[in-house]
Amino acid sequence: MKKTVWTRRHLVDTHSLTVEEIFEVMAEAKALAGIKAPLLAGKVIANLFYENSTRTRTSFELAAKYLSADVVNLDIATSSAQKGESLLDTAETLAAMGVDALVIRHSSSGVCQQLASHFKNRLSIINAGDGMHEHPSQALLDLYTMLEKLQTVAGKKIVIVGDILHSRVARSNLHILTKLGAEVHLVGPPTLCIDPEPLEDALEDADVVMCLRLQMERQTSGLIPSLAEYREFYGIDRQKLELAKPNVLVMHPGPMNRGVEITSDVADDSLIRQQVRNGVIVRMAILKLLLQETGG
Repeated sequence: MKKTVWTRRHLVDTHSLTVEEIFEVMAEAKALAGIKAPLLAGKVIANLFYENSTRTRTSFELAAKYLSADVVNLDIATSSAQKGESLLDTAETLAAMGVDALVIRHSSSGVCQQLASHFKNRLSIINAGDGMHEHPSQALLDLYTMLEKLQTVAGKKIVIVGDILHSRVARSNLHILTKLGAEVHLVGPPTLCIDPEPLEDALEDADVVMCLRLQMERQTSGLIPSLAEYREFYGIDRQKLELAKPNVLVMHPGPMNRGVEITSDVADDSLIRQQVRNGVIVRMAILKLLLQETGG
């Protein structure tokens, strides 16, 4: 039986992942590409999404089903959460029903870590995005997509552009990419990025450019003068990309605002769809590593 370095019961961040664990997820994802197998038959996975989601929720559901696990999608709008039930009580209720893993998206930073500490080995907690903290599975699928094209990110110049302040995707990517030796540049309006560098300097000879969505729902005040001004100075288009390497990879975790963070022509010629496809196999790998009993 293959020896695994993965001993975690939960995935709540990328900050604590070791390089060896990151590459084990990559190897598992590659092995699972295009495969449907009963590796998690008998396991039950519940999706608890307190915030809207298309890609993450659907890909976790598909990932579980491709591994023959049973999936419960809790409708928060019609659940006891609307009667005031706490997340912990909801999670305990599902645990009592025999659920093996909870995939959680929540507006409060740190809730997944709190639940992981509470449940310990009773079930697995998977962070599908907690407030402005982290989104580990997104960063892992982003890395997988980069490695398909670059083989390594060590020494590569990777530019993340946009609403850095509110982005859990940026944080999770920053942790992973710097651990693997990438040169990461964070760029955005001064109100949305601490000590940003000029976009033109960051884009020069860039290997990867990742656009981020403007998270207007998390902005309590007008942090940008207008969408038109943001588009002019930070929206990624063909002209700005001329500063990057000729074969620059363009990515976006989605959902995207076409014509704001990224022009339609650039988006349609980017790796966005590949990121979505890879999201399923990377999340299959995560579920397998967390839930399959390997015996060592």
